[in-house]
Amino acid sequence: MATALHFCGGKVAYPVFTKGLLHCQALLTQRIDFANNGAPNSGLCASVKFSRKSRVLRVSCEVRRSDVLERNKTEYLSDGEAEAESEKQLTCVMKFGGSSLASAERMKEVADLILSFPDERPIIVLSAMGKTTNKLLLAGEKAVCCGVTNVDAIDELSFIKELHLRTVDELGVELSIIANHLEELEQLLKGIAMMKELTPRTKDYLVSFGECMSTRIFAAYLNKIGAKARQYDAFDIGFITTDDFTNADILEATYPALAKRLHGDWINDPAIPIVTGFLGKGWRSCAITTLGRGGSDLTATTIGKALGLREIQVWKDVDGVLTCDPNIYPPAEPVPYLTFDEAAELAYFGAQVLHPQSMRPAREGDIPVRVKNSYNPNAPGTLITRTRDMSKAVLTSIVLKRNVTMLDIVSTRMLGQFGFLAKVFSIFEDLGISVDVVATSEVSISLTLDPSKLWSRELIQQELDHVVEELEKIAVVNLLQHRSIISLIGNVQRSSLILEKVFNVLRTNGVNVQMISQGASKVNISLIVNDDEAEQCVRSLHKTFFESNISEIN
Repeated sequence: MATALHFCGGKVAYPVFTKGLLHCQALLTQRIDFANNGAPNSGLCASVKFSRKSRVLRVSCEVRRSDVLERNKTEYLSDGEAEAESEKQLTCVMKFGGSSLASAERMKEVADLILSFPDERPIIVLSAMGKTTNKLLLAGEKAVCCGVTNVDAIDELSFIKELHLRTVDELGVELSIIANHLEELEQLLKGIAMMKELTPRTKDYLVSFGECMSTRIFAAYLNKIGAKARQYDAFDIGFITTDDFTNADILEATYPALAKRLHGDWINDPAIPIVTGFLGKGWRSCAITTLGRGGSDLTATTIGKALGLREIQVWKDVDGVLTCDPNIYPPAEPVPYLTFDEAAELAYFGAQVLHPQSMRPAREGDIPVRVKNSYNPNAPGTLITRTRDMSKAVLTSIVLKRNVTMLDIVSTRMLGQFGFLAKVFSIFEDLGISVDVVATSEVSISLTLDPSKLWSRELIQQELDHVVEELEKIAVVNLLQHRSIISLIGNVQRSSLILEKVFNVLRTNGVNVQMISQGASKVNISLIVNDDEAEQCVRSLHKTFFESNISEIN
């Protein structure tokens, strides 16, 4: 069989430039053979002819022999095989905070809790035991000025040693699993004392001892009671971050690296992974970094996204996300459902139950996050998903952030001066300072800063003075300290109703709002008031929105 294809009017041309004009001339008749690289007389032989006379491109295909390709049958797994394959996969992340691991007894309870879910194949993310992180930071600060010979006498170091040695003894695991870490910790503090400085890089290395020891103790205990476990340091399994010590960001390269390591180890030798929270490795420095306060939540959601797990569980010491801080108003109630946007706003504006950045990986992977109470595991907790029914929602939660600084900035130039906002925010960018809440007009801007985000508290006033000094070059600046942000998280589609109730409460309490802002997320309205008025405002607002008859609010 022969096949001929004719492309009438086809040209293969090369350009000839003559007096600025481009002409196309047909090539001389040519023949191009496409031959199979296999054995002779097999496959398809084709030729292409370019005829100058007829100006027709002729393609001829000659079939010499027909080769038959047999399609491989698609392999289908039976229901039993599919179920068996599914059972090999990790299913969820379970993250436990420091209060859940405060003692040997609490570690035993957490182990029992994990093993009470026989259908789950979890990855466990742990924080440091109890208040270990705070104690490590205090020990480092004392080491700077105590002298090398006095490091042994630092109370916080003694507390950390006693806590971990007692826990190892009560759990009946080998002391050797943390002996080197305790020795290295003491040597590090002596080095800090000798250098008389505690840099952000050293600070991250210092606090990493807490998670490194808690995970080793817990993994050893699980193995002791017959639950096979394997300990991982996050900085050794693919948590790649920026080199912003004390507050690093996770880089995209983390996700494939984590998936490869954790999934590969699980398939080859199944064991419950016990991973250090809060820690990473700087991509340039290769030094240990930390993800900021509460960063273990971010560790958990990052692992959940990397492996595409079914659910991320964050186990705390409260019954989920609450309607307000129970330390301010004890009758606060758990919130059953939240969206990722609501949870992110809650975390950013002061709710201690979640890390501000932890919702991003969960949102990107569309993985539900469940906040539960390790002290009360039967409580339903809070389920955080992409969307929820907002038809009847008014207010979800009230969050208070104390000790913020407010700046009123008024342009010294005439009305309509362009570039004013750009100049203001470029100053904050140059100084590396983040802005929380903003309200603007044509010639003025009010905004808040949150000094409590910085660990080096002795630098706060110096930084504020520098900010004011730079801003006064272009504007009149009024610095107002000891302010609080009250954030109302809820259905901003009903903002008129919310604000009506809010201002009625504030008027009754004699409180003047100094600034108001509605976030672009459309789930948050923020009010700025004096620190000494804030807690009473929260209590009164909670009574109005959560303890009144719903028909009165509607």
